[in-house]
Amino acid sequence: MTGHVLPFGPSSPIIQAPMAGGGSTPALAAAVSGAGGLGFLAAGYRTARDVRREIAAVRERTDRPFGVSVFVPDFEVVREEPRDAAAVARYRDELAPEAERYGVTLPEAPAWDDDEWDAKIDLLVDERVPVAGFTFGCPPPEVTARLHDAGAVIMIMVNTPWEAVAAAEAGADAVVVQSSGAGGHQAAFLPAPPSWEAPDDLPELVALVREATDVPLVAAGGIMDGADVAAVLAAGAVAAQLGTAFLRTPESGAHPVHKAALADPRFTRTAFTRAFSGRTARGLANRFMAEHEASAPACYPQVHHLTKGLRRAAAEHGDPEAMALWCGRGYRRCRDLPAAALVEALMKELATARA
Repeated sequence: MTGHVLPFGPSSPIIQAPMAGGGSTPALAAAVSGAGGLGFLAAGYRTARDVRREIAAVRERTDRPFGVSVFVPDFEVVREEPRDAAAVARYRDELAPEAERYGVTLPEAPAWDDDEWDAKIDLLVDERVPVAGFTFGCPPPEVTARLHDAGAVIMIMVNTPWEAVAAAEAGADAVVVQSSGAGGHQAAFLPAPPSWEAPDDLPELVALVREATDVPLVAAGGIMDGADVAAVLAAGAVAAQLGTAFLRTPESGAHPVHKAALADPRFTRTAFTRAFSGRTARGLANRFMAEHEASAPACYPQVHHLTKGLRRAAAEHGDPEAMALWCGRGYRRCRDLPAAALVEALMKELATARA
């Protein structure tokens, strides 16, 4: 596989990022794929049964290729379960006033789980999903072999050149290079050398990864318009993956409070936090992050399970200050356009930037 073509046939280099937690919907994925890009469903936090229904819904809307992204569980964390349980219990005590504020009961002892890993791999194989995406790690060789036998293209998200090499060795047909400017969870799964300083600039990161591997690269993180797409293509990517840019489309499943916050002048910046999930993620800086980031344990997905009722209740109360408002640094440039129209606008802007 060379680094200059994608092993499937979207007519535009626009990929809609899988956004777990509700942002990705069959309507959004189908609209982007139907417009010539590549739409994605997010299997994270969904049951395998629900994902199967969403796959069917995409296929009812389009016959174009689409992808399904799966979280790779860290099976090593099971060894840390006693320590993690104590840390989560302390965090639960801290969040008791939040639970009282929103009228919810916090789970007593949220435990680690693998997000139905085996069932979702079986699903991807059974459904012969065109593109299988992975984040938080690399699928093991027996999984990549099964998916390739089922005709799937495998895309693995990485944050560094050495993660890209590991992904290629694991059987990735393309690597998604995610910068620190991306919204939602960072994909990092290998420790960084002490000397590593991650570039803040996505095209620079793409160029570094391009030197390390010859698999096709997809750039992700802070891409909001055609000029951004042109910059990463010039750096060596073959496509651009956009998530935040699609959040305000009518097909997006983001909560209305979340969509409104993206344009609300009260929210002036994004920040990294693990207060909502126990894993580092970027979103709009709000009260919950400010009050709980310092004490939130690095226990994923236990913290996610601990806070999901709080987040849901805050949304029902119309209160963005305790919601996980995931988005990238370019959130102010979100456009309230139908997804297909956004793909068309991005392609026109790309042509202008190239000219």
